[in-house]
Amino acid sequence: MRSTGPVRRVGGLLMATTATAAAGAVTALSLAASPAAAAPTETTAPRPGDACTAADLGTRHPYIKTTEVSPTITHFKGWYVTEGTTGQQTVSTDTTTVIAVSVGLNDTIETSFAVEALSNVKAAVGLDVKLEYTSTSKESNSVTWNLTQPGYYGFYKGTKKVTGTYGSLNCNRAQQDDGSWALKWTEGPGSGSFTTFTTLEEGAVRCQDSVPADSIMAKAQALLDCGSAAASTDHRAGAVAPTAQQKQARPAPGPAPTGGPSVAAQPRTTEHSARAALDCSTAAYKIAVPGKPLSWGAPLLADDGVRLRPSTIFSAHLDNWRLCDVTEQDGVLEASLWNWGNGGCATIAPENAATDRAVLMTASCAEDDLQRFYIYRDVPGSSKIGVQNKYTGSMMGYDRYADGEFIRQYSTGRQDGTGTFALTGV
Repeated sequence: MRSTGPVRRVGGLLMATTATAAAGAVTALSLAASPAAAAPTETTAPRPGDACTAADLGTRHPYIKTTEVSPTITHFKGWYVTEGTTGQQTVSTDTTTVIAVSVGLNDTIETSFAVEALSNVKAAVGLDVKLEYTSTSKESNSVTWNLTQPGYYGFYKGTKKVTGTYGSLNCNRAQQDDGSWALKWTEGPGSGSFTTFTTLEEGAVRCQDSVPADSIMAKAQALLDCGSAAASTDHRAGAVAPTAQQKQARPAPGPAPTGGPSVAAQPRTTEHSARAALDCSTAAYKIAVPGKPLSWGAPLLADDGVRLRPSTIFSAHLDNWRLCDVTEQDGVLEASLWNWGNGGCATIAPENAATDRAVLMTASCAEDDLQRFYIYRDVPGSSKIGVQNKYTGSMMGYDRYADGEFIRQYSTGRQDGTGTFALTGV
């Protein structure tokens, strides 16, 4: 929703600020499916409310909000063994459940944010879970087991499926009870759900076997459907036709992987969108490296990107940016960044939205979340900020400090502080 009065007010506050500057571990103790529980506090990862520094303004981190651990059978086959056919058996099982690793909508696990999220899951549940994209369907379905007794067996593979929710933490200023200001990790945009699993286990189990309750083996024993005719009738050695319960457990065809950035929204525009009528603040700003001469410089050519450039009388306003359609929520600004020199808005190209280190570009201004940015601020009196793309959730930064270096997006920002900039009025 457009804001007119607040835009001017926020812009004035920013100018005043810049003018002043110039002057855990929860361990899964049971293999059973457990209710979602809060993530641990004993962890080195930042937690909401923890202190951060100005160097963290350009970074973000995932934190695990809830977890659930559930033993799951992924492959199964009923098999009958008679006298004389005991010993080592190799059975090809049927797929019953497919588990795929995912973080949000991103099932490629290529960004540092997704990897860090899964690493936090590993610490939270105390299990060695998968930290990269894979699925149980990629596993061999063959199970080899040594059988010493005749009877009705269930050959199985299974795993502990780990699901839950995560949040995204950003460093931003917060006002204290005494009126003073401090930098703290606060929950920002980018929450979602995750799925991962542990290494597959395999084995064979009979109805009369005593197995640990709520274990993977117990799940397999339940699939035997021990009260069915298949379990109580003698068969010749070999495969037993699936029971109704086993057929019901087989997976239905799922939708194709979505891929894309780990946020729910999709871009709200196409390349044919009409130019947006922006409500921009009258103030113009440089987005500079703190204490150094290089700042964001917009390109003259459409296929070029925003780069670090020296600010001189020859910059032709390509180093000047205005904040447009500004809103503020919980102390975080949201704005479009309009460049005075080329008349375009900062954006990440749609085809590169899911790509870590994609270059920041400018394009004709439009109603598009790829052109919207969150701005995290240091305490009043400092002009330091962090900049995050609304759609991708990634933070803006650069690989090295050098004339001509691209401004890029990084899923967790640049941990060396090179994602912290200074928003200074001109």
